[in-house]
Amino acid sequence: MEQPFRTTLAQLLKARFPIVSIESHEELRALFEVRAVAGDADLVRTPRAVWTWSLTDGLRRDDGEAQGHTKDPGDALDALLRVQQPVVAVFRDLHPFLGTEGQHGDAGVVRRLRDVATAFRSGAVPRSLVLLSPVTRVPVELEKDVTVVDLPLPSELEIRAVLEGMLRANAGSPRLRIDLDDGGRERFAKAALGLTLHEAENAFARAMVNDGVLDLADLPVILEEKRQTVRKAGLLEFIETSLGLADIGGLENLKRWLGRREGAWLADAADYGLPAPRGVLITGVPGCGKSLTAKAVAAAWGIPLLRLDIGRVFAGLVGSSEHNMRSAIRTAEAVAPCVLWIDEIEKGFAPTGANDSGTSSRVFGSFLTWLQEKHRPVFVIATANEIESLPPELLRKGRFDEVFFVDLPTRAERGAIWEVHLGRWLHHPRVGGALTVDHKVLTELTTLSEGYSGAEIEHALVAAVYDAFAERRPLRQDDVVRALVNMVPLSVTQAERIAAVRAWADARAVAATAAEDWDLDTAVAPARSRPDGDGPHRPHGGRHVEF
Repeated sequence: MEQPFRTTLAQLLKARFPIVSIESHEELRALFEVRAVAGDADLVRTPRAVWTWSLTDGLRRDDGEAQGHTKDPGDALDALLRVQQPVVAVFRDLHPFLGTEGQHGDAGVVRRLRDVATAFRSGAVPRSLVLLSPVTRVPVELEKDVTVVDLPLPSELEIRAVLEGMLRANAGSPRLRIDLDDGGRERFAKAALGLTLHEAENAFARAMVNDGVLDLADLPVILEEKRQTVRKAGLLEFIETSLGLADIGGLENLKRWLGRREGAWLADAADYGLPAPRGVLITGVPGCGKSLTAKAVAAAWGIPLLRLDIGRVFAGLVGSSEHNMRSAIRTAEAVAPCVLWIDEIEKGFAPTGANDSGTSSRVFGSFLTWLQEKHRPVFVIATANEIESLPPELLRKGRFDEVFFVDLPTRAERGAIWEVHLGRWLHHPRVGGALTVDHKVLTELTTLSEGYSGAEIEHALVAAVYDAFAERRPLRQDDVVRALVNMVPLSVTQAERIAAVRAWADARAVAATAAEDWDLDTAVAPARSRPDGDGPHRPHGGRHVEF
């Protein structure tokens, strides 16, 4: 487990590490932490004064006194070399002078930093230089002199303190009614995890002015602030969805598995000693609900849904792809608890044999390592249509909690799918009125749609509504029947491909369909023993487990 930031920084100061780099957007919080460590004799033995530098203020002592002619970073470093007292100098936003991937930094500043490192390492009094900026840039000349330290995002305790302070400050306002008990305040603090203190403060303030009442109904405001964090990062897409698990027809085995892990990142689960669930890999026939499940589970759990497009990760500049993957992971962890959805993962991580100087392998390795060792509650849902093309190391236990196989819907599942989609369409006044959904209608449509995927059933219903719209009348049953008859399903056009997917999943994945929904119209065992199959009505592929 990682050490607390103050402990790590105190060790570096006591060991006289000359230059420490802290990457953080929270400048005030980082300065507060540095001052807390430097001035604590129990942590560093010899307390140090904290001086600061910025391009606008120049070098200033801990009492605020400015040192003349030190706005230029080179002059400020020269002045710092002349200081002969225990000191920690915090240089804010020096990174523009340290260069970028395609541009060298200021040679004079880099040379002076090396001089500072030499002098501070062997000086008679303890002195350290802290580089504080929102990005970490270490020129090759300084790689052996600079130590990089991460300032973690605020803890729940720190965020709770900000919330309590704002509640006290606004308690007497006649324009605000606070309707939060202790449990509600805890939920607010947990919802803001992953935000900086400034972002959390903004979110709480916005919730207060939203409608003059601060209660649990304002939690979506916190989610909106997290959405802003994702948008600024640029590599992840924040997906808004109102779907729930009840909107998925069938797949009861998968839905039960997901339902039993709801809230597994909360304190109640910690009391059981449970780790946060890692994620699930869902494979199977295209159009049978894999992506829909990813959207529904995030809404059902009430946590953000982030979509990672692997194509965005790979960029033109050398080293950019690896950086992009690390940035995407950091963003997801900052927004946690959340669901990270990777659609068609095989298109991004399947071995291609292309000569890319090992970029794909390094990015894939970074992702695998994170999957194995992540501690933040980021639930990964990866979907794949061609799972056999994925590297075997991605499929081993420890990466995902389980691998589920989604087959063509059985009779019972098709009935549930028809109920969901018909209920949604017939809710429209112009569509409903002529078609009544009863047992007879469902039986006929379920029989006619044998071998159809959930997406094909939805498309057939859309086509039927178009026919009704063309004649400006309500939807009729014969419209739906006609659409079904005119459609050639994937189970016919891609029969060999579906058989191959079923054969792969037969002993490697858990069936997403519940046992009670299997189409057992003969006395033989489920078709997992018959991977070639003889019709779409039988359950193919996927070992079954009882929950």
